[in-house]
Amino acid sequence: MTDRIPDAVIANPKTKYGNAKASTHHFIAQRLTGAINVVFIGFLAFIVLRLAGQDRSDMVATIGSGWIGPPLAVLLVIVAIHMCNGMRDTLEDYFHGVAYQRLMMLNTAFCIFIAVAGLAAILKLVFWG
Repeated sequence: MTDRIPDAVIANPKTKYGNAKASTHHFIAQRLTGAINVVFIGFLAFIVLRLAGQDRSDMVATIGSGWIGPPLAVLLVIVAIHMCNGMRDTLEDYFHGVAYQRLMMLNTAFCIFIAVAGLAAILKLVFWG
């Protein structure tokens, strides 16, 4: 008896796994945003420690600073992209067909909402205090 796997069990990568370019782009985007998030952790920790125990006026002054607000806004966008990609991976594993398409639309809408709401809050503090 041989330990050979029948040909019917082996999937055809050209037909089963989708667009290779899109998958590569997704893979690179997920790794890149994850690496940027790791770098920004120190920045975020600095802000949290700086604002611990402060009142609202100090918080507005710190986040409203031109050196803190814009990098915090960039961090928020990168985290939203990373979150969207990560949630996409989970949805791809557990849902298929129409349910997958609807959940992906909700995923994208939710991530855009989080990014826009956060950006609006940060930019309000930066430009209008």
